[in-house]
Amino acid sequence: MEKLGAELDTGHWLSEKTAWQVEFDKTPDGALQALRKKTAKWPVDVNILTAANQRKKLLVADMDSTMIEQECIDELADAAGAGDRVKAITARAMNGELDFEDALRERVAALKDLPSGVIGEVISNRITFMPGGRDLIATMRQNNTYCALISGGFTHFTAYVGAELGFHEHQANELVIQNNLLTGEVASPILGRDAKVAALQRITRDFGFSSDEAIAVGDGANDIPMLHAAGMGVALHAKSAVKQQVDIQIDHGDLTALLYLQGFTRDEFARNH
Repeated sequence: MEKLGAELDTGHWLSEKTAWQVEFDKTPDGALQALRKKTAKWPVDVNILTAANQRKKLLVADMDSTMIEQECIDELADAAGAGDRVKAITARAMNGELDFEDALRERVAALKDLPSGVIGEVISNRITFMPGGRDLIATMRQNNTYCALISGGFTHFTAYVGAELGFHEHQANELVIQNNLLTGEVASPILGRDAKVAALQRITRDFGFSSDEAIAVGDGANDIPMLHAAGMGVALHAKSAVKQQVDIQIDHGDLTALLYLQGFTRDEFARNH
């Protein structure tokens, strides 16, 4: 390997054949792009991080397509018979082509008169967890990290996902229900990109953390300000609009990549969780 402040082969495995870490004395301009270009033909994620505050005290995570493999609004719309139309709106909103709040109201309107019991059915039958999520949360909790699930989705889903994975708290939007039917409305105020940043700032303030001690993860355009606000903002299998603005990117690995980004070895992962 060519020199880049250090020999690339002088690093060490965090996990055999999975995660490799090497320390550089300096990182010249364009180093990240050069390394990614060299490794583009392989299914490898390359990131350059500062060594200071590598292990974080706060994790703030998006839910849809981040901690779970689905978009909960799309699954509800599919059950309501409006799946294709709503999925198209979701895709555009997550890539930053539409205003998030307007797009959310339009999609929720398609759920009007859906029986509220369908929410539980969707959770039970359609929601699956993103690989590595349990390891991520359990290991960070074991290391006294506060974990918050902050979503532009809905509280029924964040309550379930948060409890299953072990988050300390969850925050999301609330679907309005009357007479056991969805009204097609979402309660105000809508939790969008600004609310995600506000949640991160609230938690760091309440616990006396600095923003540099926070790691945030998300995949959609409404996550970008939150990813910028955190000391380590990670774009996970993200939309193109996100990858254009966020340097730390995981395109191939699962959620355990967030542990490797913090310098954890595989042997340090929480066990028996």
